[in-house]
Amino acid sequence: MKNIKILGGGCSNCNKLEILTKEVLDENSIPFEINHIKDLSEIMSYGVMKTPVLIVDEKVIISGRVPSKKELIKRLIK
Repeated sequence: MKNIKILGGGCSNCNKLEILTKEVLDENSIPFEINHIKDLSEIMSYGVMKTPVLIVDEKVIISGRVPSKKELIKRLIK
């Protein structure tokens, strides 16, 4: 099971990243748990400067942008 975190205050890009991530994982039958972290102090604890951020199993995968679906598939399906 993948442990997924989306870091971001709830802006449209943060929400888009969460929806796209869920879509890719569902389409590929990958079990996951996802948390959308909106608390600024918790976001800052990861040392990132721009949101949205995608974290998989406590590793920052994407920061500061919403990737294409194709890129997200490559990064999530290993």
